[in-house]
Amino acid sequence: MIQLNNVTKYYPSSLGNQYILKNISFSFPENRNLAILGANGAGKSTLFRMLAGSEYPNSGTITSSGSISWPVALATGIHPQMTGRENTRFIGRVNGVLDLEEYENKVQKFTELKHKYDLPVRSYSSGMRARLAFACCIAIDFDIYLIDEATSVGDQRFKKRAKQWLIEKSYTSNIIMVSHDIKEVRQFCDSAVTIEAGQLKFYEDLEEAISIYRKL
Repeated sequence: MIQLNNVTKYYPSSLGNQYILKNISFSFPENRNLAILGANGAGKSTLFRMLAGSEYPNSGTITSSGSISWPVALATGIHPQMTGRENTRFIGRVNGVLDLEEYENKVQKFTELKHKYDLPVRSYSSGMRARLAFACCIAIDFDIYLIDEATSVGDQRFKKRAKQWLIEKSYTSNIIMVSHDIKEVRQFCDSAVTIEAGQLKFYEDLEEAISIYRKL
């Protein structure tokens, strides 16, 4: 479970502090695959980054009882000067992977990079980088995966395989997803959290949440 404890998040501006959340306490329910829904500018991406730990609240705390992935998105955390294999091994070590050889093999198999796995990432196409970033994250067993438009890039073959991996992960882990694609939300999520005017609300009924979202 992820818990927001009296969280405030704002950005300074010439017009004063612009608040995303103000003194919010909220529990993300366990054993749910959740979509975060809200209008443009509501703070979905900011909330997502705070859940990932890549951005911090101005006050309050965010705690979790399980392990959380970094956001599964385009080339997140990939160093262009390192090879695909070196990136994989580094990410594995940072995340406490015990069998690095098995992890490398899983990533290499998914990416289908073949010999290019041992070439610097700077020589990769954007699609190759996306496959590497996705595989490095999804090949680690997290309790919660943060998904940020991860299946909207790449060719059709990559999209199909990425979606299949996510479906398999959703059976053993939980997913929190930010996506503008309602079809994708319906495919991976069973409930939702909306963000509106700095307030968070959980909807057990995904279709009810989607209906509310469309009116925002």
